[in-house]
Order: sequence, then structure tokens, then C-alpha cells
Amino acid sequence: MKNNPQRLILLVLSWLLVMGCAGVVAQIPESIRPMVDIAQKTGAKALEASQELSDSEEYYLGRGVAARILSQYPLSQDQVLNTYVNQVGQTVAQKSTRPTPYRGYHFAVLESSTPNSFACPGGFILVTKGMIKACENEDQLAAVLAHEVAHVAHRDGLSAISQARWTEVATTAGTEAAKHYGGALGQLLSRFEGSINDVFKTVIVNGYSRAAEEEADRAGVEILKRAGYNPAAMTAILTAMSSKGGSGGILGTHPDIRDRQDNIKIIAQEDNTGMEPARTKRFRALKP
Repeated sequence: MKNNPQRLILLVLSWLLVMGCAGVVAQIPESIRPMVDIAQKTGAKALEASQELSDSEEYYLGRGVAARILSQYPLSQDQVLNTYVNQVGQTVAQKSTRPTPYRGYHFAVLESSTPNSFACPGGFILVTKGMIKACENEDQLAAVLAHEVAHVAHRDGLSAISQARWTEVATTAGTEAAKHYGGALGQLLSRFEGSINDVFKTVIVNGYSRAAEEEADRAGVEILKRAGYNPAAMTAILTAMSSKGGSGGILGTHPDIRDRQDNIKIIAQEDNTGMEPARTKRFRALKP
């Protein structure tokens, strides 16, 4: 049978796990020592796969997901609008149950006419110009951002990413093997690309679970109350989105809007603060 370096890597990994790494590596022939190195690194990733992500790990994973989104949707070059969205976003974020994730929250506007918004793990929140345009006032924009902040606060993104952490094990093996052997082994990475894409689709394209979305709505309403925004803005923006019809954007990645409205109807009517004219004026001056 022809030697298969990929299989040898897995066999070496299995051997190390059975025999234990201490005191045996020195006995490994030089010809397969690189495989041992790969197996050891992969074994470390396998061990980490069963552990909860730290705040810093969540941050770097979220940054990677955000980068994937930005590769599809260009970042708006309107610095005034980006600054404004960050100001509103930071205001609601500080009233969430997780006001200070690792390296804080980061908000940005995407050049897309499709109404949508994305919450990436670690505090990266992206909103399209189409979503801002769908809002009638700052309170509704705050509601959109509060909903996404709630996803971050609840670490909803990790429910998808943590299930795919074994992909990182395989990717590590492929990357390290490619460094040592090159050529055909460089194709290892492509074997796992489908799994990596699955993670991206779960978080960004398919959306979070119905339960996660409903909880984010409820938490978003509470954030709006604490931040001084009108909690009824959450139902108002949901109504606005529902009236648009269609199935793209946020309508394609979120549960039925009527169900979401029923979920928050009572709590959104409590402590209705009304819209502040100054906020509405500021919003209309910057609305795309």
C-alpha cells in the first residue's frame, strides 16, 4: 500500500495518545519527526475543542467571521454615519448584561441596500445601509443594535462555532502538514473548507435559533429601557420589516416576525418613553 502522509499523521496522533508523549518522542526516527510535531499540535487542538472559548478566543473568532462578511459586503466609507452608528451602538451596549467583552464592541455600516444586521462573536456588529434606511428614527436603530448586542451578550454565536471546533483540529493538521510536505498535502486545507463554510452559514446566512432570536428580542427591549430609548421601537421596527414582505435579508435569517412581535408585545409597551425629537432630527440628518 502506498504511504499516505495524512494517514500516518493520524496514526502517529493515535500512537501518542495511547503511549503518552513524555519520554517517547526522542525515540521517533527523524524521518517521521515532523509528523509527530503535527500530531502533537493537532492533539492540543483536540483537547481545546472540548473546552469553552475564552473571551479572547471568542474575540478573534468573531473578528474572522466579520472579515468573511466584509469580503462579501463592502464597508461603508461614510465616516460620519459609521461614527453615529457606533455612538448609538455603544450607548445600548453599555446597558446590556455584558457591557465589556474582550476589546469592547465594534459597530460598522455595510454598503448594502438589503435590510440586515449581523452579530458576530466577541462584539462585532454590522448593519447594512438598507437596515438603517428601514428605520424611521434613532430609537428603531437602537432597537436593531440592541437585539444584536443581546446575541453577543448571550454568546449565541458560540453555540454554532463550538460545535465546529473539531474543524480547527483538522485544519491545524492540514496546515502543519502542508508546511512540511507541501505539494498534494496542501490540498488538505480544501477538504475542510466545506466545514468552515458551514460555521459561517450557521452564524450569518441561516441565522440563530428561534429561541435565541426571541430571547434577543426580549433582552433588546430591556436594554432599550435602561438606555432611555422607547422600548416600543422594537415592535415598530419589526412591523416595518414585516410590511416590506419578501424573504431576503433579515427576513430570511430570522423567525416569523409576527411571532416575534407577540413575544415582546407586553414588555415593549411597558414604560413607553416616547420618541425624543432631538434624536429623531439627528437620525434623519444622517439617514442614508
